Amino acid sequence: MPESQDMGAADFDLVVRGGTVVTPDGTGLADVGIRDGRIARLGGGMTAGQELDATGLVVIPGGVDAHVHLTVPPEPDLTDQDPVWVDDFWTGSLAAIAGGITTVGNMTFCAEGERMTAAVSRETGLAAAQAGVDWFLHPVLADPGPQAAADVADLAEQGHTSVKVFLIDPQVAGRRPELAAVMRAAGQAGSLVVVHCEDAGLIQQAGQELVSTGRGGMRHYPQARPVAAEVAAVEHAIGLGRETGAPVYVVHLSSADALAACCRARAAGQPVYVETRPLYLHLTEERFAEPDAGKYVGAPPLRQRGDLDALWEGLAAGDVDTVCSDHAPWSLAAKLDPALDVTTARQGVSDLETLMPMLYSEGVVTGRITLPRFVELTSTNAAKLFGLYPRKGVIAEGSDADLALWDPAETRTVNGASMRSRAGYSVYDGWHVQGWPRFVLSHGKVVLDNGTITARAGQGQWVRRGPVMPL
Repeated sequence: MPESQDMGAADFDLVVRGGTVVTPDGTGLADVGIRDGRIARLGGGMTAGQELDATGLVVIPGGVDAHVHLTVPPEPDLTDQDPVWVDDFWTGSLAAIAGGITTVGNMTFCAEGERMTAAVSRETGLAAAQAGVDWFLHPVLADPGPQAAADVADLAEQGHTSVKVFLIDPQVAGRRPELAAVMRAAGQAGSLVVVHCEDAGLIQQAGQELVSTGRGGMRHYPQARPVAAEVAAVEHAIGLGRETGAPVYVVHLSSADALAACCRARAAGQPVYVETRPLYLHLTEERFAEPDAGKYVGAPPLRQRGDLDALWEGLAAGDVDTVCSDHAPWSLAAKLDPALDVTTARQGVSDLETLMPMLYSEGVVTGRITLPRFVELTSTNAAKLFGLYPRKGVIAEGSDADLALWDPAETRTVNGASMRSRAGYSVYDGWHVQGWPRFVLSHGKVVLDNGTITARAGQGQWVRRGPVMPL
């Protein structure tokens, strides 16, 4: 627990003492002084109302997970409704805090006939009441009609500087002139175009062929969403970006071939950024041969070992910019529903709590990536791309005092049943993971203390965003 001192001579509200602090200027022992929720000083003599002993710990910025799916689950008695993702903004916040994450970016879907501006307004009220961590919203483009470009511009003025585009949706991808107009408006407004890259036609064809030939079971899921479909959509997104000047952010990239396409565009000077997610760094398509294959379903699917290796190489080389969770948790029963096939499988897993520990354990501990690179991938780069830097993503004077005090030696065995997500399981159950947060601070307040979460619903703040900051 933080130790109280005499407030009479206190210069700061809290001082984090004796930790190894990671900043853009380097890594070394330093005290961190916090006042009014912000970092006020690094190093030097300080007195405070509270002290937090970080001896032996690594002090890093709180994680910025720019890609989550949090919602409101249906009431338990509404059994006629389809299953939905099981974490709302509160339980999602608990999972985030437990894993060292202090800011999340949620995908905001429009209801039937609803405009993006209305959807953002609706979800803002929901998140404000529930969130225990800071948050921002990505409006999802449902209809690239005449009003969409104006909505993107209006939302950017209000501090929502991103728009999500699903190229898997033929009603969006197939309307190229209108989609180009939306992307052009986003680029002019300083917004980032966040793109799910899978080709609708190729996936529809593959899925129908598998089902019609008796191969609709989950063991065939990788063939239902092939690498060729991902690459085709990545090339589509890159082409639209080149045509419109809009910066493109490819979410949950899964394959070596798709990464190569992004690298070629970047080499030509195009602003193309790459996100991957933990699934593709830790698991491969062999999992689909297991009896519970449905629990590993994501879109795109798990790929081959060569793809996994290429992504790790991309993390180290700077070709992959962020690792975000794409946290979309279902109950295990919903994932393993025997009525599902490769065309109806429920996509997504719980990964907020395990994102940073798994990346640290499999990346920093093994030497695949450095500690500063870990910070860039989990915090700094997302903060820059989504208009949050330097308020978020860095330990510097004036930045929000969102910190994860990391114990690099602590080892745990993953057990999803004991974690904070309502999913009740993890695709990494049984993994031995080294490196977990011991303390987490949000706006200078301790919200995780040796496994105890003290955040309150509604404590998290909406964060107004500025334009994209190129990396």
